[in-house]
Amino acid sequence: MARVLLLAASGLARETLASIESTGDHEVAGVLDDNARLHGNMMGSVRVLGGLELARGRTEQLLLCAGQGRHRAAIAGRLALDDSRYATHAHASAFLGAGTRLAPGCIVLAGCVATADVSIGRHSVLMPHAMLTHDDRLGDYATLAAGATLAGSVQLGDRVYIGSNATVRENLSLGADAVLGMGSALLHDIPAGETWAGSPARKLYGSRAAG
Repeated sequence: MARVLLLAASGLARETLASIESTGDHEVAGVLDDNARLHGNMMGSVRVLGGLELARGRTEQLLLCAGQGRHRAAIAGRLALDDSRYATHAHASAFLGAGTRLAPGCIVLAGCVATADVSIGRHSVLMPHAMLTHDDRLGDYATLAAGATLAGSVQLGDRVYIGSNATVRENLSLGADAVLGMGSALLHDIPAGETWAGSPARKLYGSRAAG
C-alpha cells in the first residue's frame, strides 16, 4: 500500500481522504498546505504537516487536491516534480471499463463510470457519479462535478470545468479553460476560455485567462 500526501487542505482533500479510507488503496501520511495557521492541525484523521514545498523532500506519492483545475496546474508547475511522484486514486465503486486510462494524479470518486476507451488527463478530478462514455478524452487538470455526463467521443481541453448534472452531447469539444454551468445541456462546441450555461447552453462570457 503506497503512502500519499494530499496537497491543499481543501474540501476536495477531505473528500479524497474519505474515499481513500473507504477503498484502502493508499495510506494517507498527511496534508500539505501553505496556510501556516493550519500547520499542526488535524484534517479528519490526518495532520497538516506544513507547506507545499515540503513535498520536494518527502518520499510519499502525491495527490493535488486544490478544487480548481487551474490551481492544481499552478501547484504542479511550481513543484515541477516528475509524474512518477504522483499517485492515482479511484474509489472502489467506480467502474473503469476496458481501455480506460488514468494519467498520473487523477482522482475518481464514488460511483463514477467510464464505459470504454476513455482517456483521463493528468491531475483530473471526477466528482461522485460523473459519467464518461466511449472514447471521451479529457485534458490535464479537468474537473467534472457531481453527476456530470459526457456522451461519446467528447474532447475536453486542459483545465475544463463541467458543472454538476451538466450533459454534453456526443462528438463535441470544449477548449482549454472552458466552463459549462451546472445543469446545462451542451449542444455545440465551446471555444477556449468561454463560459456557457443553460438548456440548451449558450455563451455567458469569455474568454478567461488561461492558467
